[in-house]
Amino acid sequence: MVQDEPKGEVVAKGDATPREKKPNVFARIALFIRQVFAELRKVVTPTRQELVKFTLVVLGFVIVMMAFVYGLDVLFVWVTTVVFGVPGGA
Repeated sequence: MVQDEPKGEVVAKGDATPREKKPNVFARIALFIRQVFAELRKVVTPTRQELVKFTLVVLGFVIVMMAFVYGLDVLFVWVTTVVFGVPGGA
């Protein structure tokens, strides 16, 4: 295990030889937890304005995709009606 110099993060050594002994399970769990906390320190919480903007973008995208799928559904119903006819119809 090596500690990254600029930010002090703990990372696995990249040039490990195949014969090098792996750390025991508790050391690996401890390394994993330290890495999780290091990643959590990098998380940036969005501002209220950013959160509202992102929410509106997602809702807009969902509405557009719903309209697209609805349009495809109507098209496929029309195509199957033309090809196979209306059941029980004249």
